[in-house]
Amino acid sequence: MATQPHTAPPPPGRVDSGAVKLVVPSLIGALVALTLGVYGHLHNPTGYAINIAGFSSPGAVKSWLATGAFVFALVQVCSALVMYGKVPRVAAPSWIGGLHRWSGRIAFLLAVPVAVHCLYALGFQSYSTRVLVHSLLGCAFFGAFTIKMLILPRSGLPGWTLPALGALVFTALTGLWFTSAFWFFSTFGIGH
Repeated sequence: MATQPHTAPPPPGRVDSGAVKLVVPSLIGALVALTLGVYGHLHNPTGYAINIAGFSSPGAVKSWLATGAFVFALVQVCSALVMYGKVPRVAAPSWIGGLHRWSGRIAFLLAVPVAVHCLYALGFQSYSTRVLVHSLLGCAFFGAFTIKMLILPRSGLPGWTLPALGALVFTALTGLWFTSAFWFFSTFGIGH
């Protein structure tokens, strides 16, 4: 009967180095989320809105920018699945990494003006369930995004870390899109 090799448990009080490498980025991400929420709650909303020529209203501008961010986030998810070999019978082409990085950058750049407008003009609101969920997801998105960006250059992390954080960022953005742009388009129409 073969026996399994015995591995000694880590000494008491010793923490996994991969976990330690997640602590500081996680604390910074939590601080970003908390700061955005506190600022949005304490800041007196100005009501001033961004508007871009060709759009019918600031709500339309925000909804289309958010939709663009969501579409590029979908490209991020699909390219990540190809890069990690999760799409059967599809070999990762040499350009997939560039597509993944640039789609993420564009998604973030489209999301920033929406967030700035939301924080400055509207603040952190809780007058309805949809709006409260949207406010919480906005803070969570930027907190999770911060953590993801801070762990990218780190080595020695568990293999699940980056995909899990990417999924968290995408889930928060999806919730943001449904509680804002989808709601706007279904309430006022796409042509509004």
